[in-house]
Amino acid sequence: MDWGHSQAWDSKSLDELREKTEVGRGATDADGLGITHEGLKIALGIKEHYKTGTPICVPGETTRILVPEHLLNKNLNLQNLEDPLPLALLATRDPDAPMAIAAAARLSPMGNRTELVSGLFELVGETTKHPLVRQAVSLVTDSAFAPNAINHVRRHATRFIVKTRTQYTAALRQNMSALIEGVIAPRAFVKEFFQLAEAGNLRHDIRRKLVLSLLVSPNIRPSVKFLMLENFHRLSRPVRLEIISGVLRAEPNRHSDVIKEELRWIVEQERQNQEVH
Repeated sequence: MDWGHSQAWDSKSLDELREKTEVGRGATDADGLGITHEGLKIALGIKEHYKTGTPICVPGETTRILVPEHLLNKNLNLQNLEDPLPLALLATRDPDAPMAIAAAARLSPMGNRTELVSGLFELVGETTKHPLVRQAVSLVTDSAFAPNAINHVRRHATRFIVKTRTQYTAALRQNMSALIEGVIAPRAFVKEFFQLAEAGNLRHDIRRKLVLSLLVSPNIRPSVKFLMLENFHRLSRPVRLEIISGVLRAEPNRHSDVIKEELRWIVEQERQNQEVH
């Protein structure tokens, strides 16, 4: 397998790894490769999440969405997500720089574990679309995986994540003001809302509060609210349920009845889909 090839993350390459690790099913280290069969399954699942646009959850916790802080928390057991392969996939493919650099920081200490993992780590630096990840990989490899270099990457990743989240939160607030003042079009606002929330990895309680405030506010036009509901699936299920509960409990206003009816329809559609599957 050519780890330097730009298409190394395609399905064929992952299938090749699956064949290599098949013999190690149930083993902590498949045939001494430094990766596991379960880790490969997690990586394939992550690829599917990227394909469908659904959120990635903390292993074993279907209602807890993975955020960069989870990857930087050395005391948090991420189970099979600790395998180099899913971490490398996050560092390479995740569209959001904070998540990618956090994954690279988590991967760095194991980057020279075996020849295969070393090649995988180099591939991350060669194929990631995030310059910060590329720089982190270069720093760690150039220092021969020295602990001080790895710690530097972790500290820099932490600062970057905090700074990025602050910037995206400020941008969201500016857009909210622009929406109320009629400066930004509803469709552009909703598009940027989800882009900023996802790129900034905003905490899910903040997303819940923002969306709920939009849906219950009498000052927000119905067209904006319906556009938000068109993108409702982009929120995690626990967040959606909390928003629905909040809207149903909110004080009635001139728009509330039609929004509540739309949410009831969404709930019914989800229930029917669950029954089918």
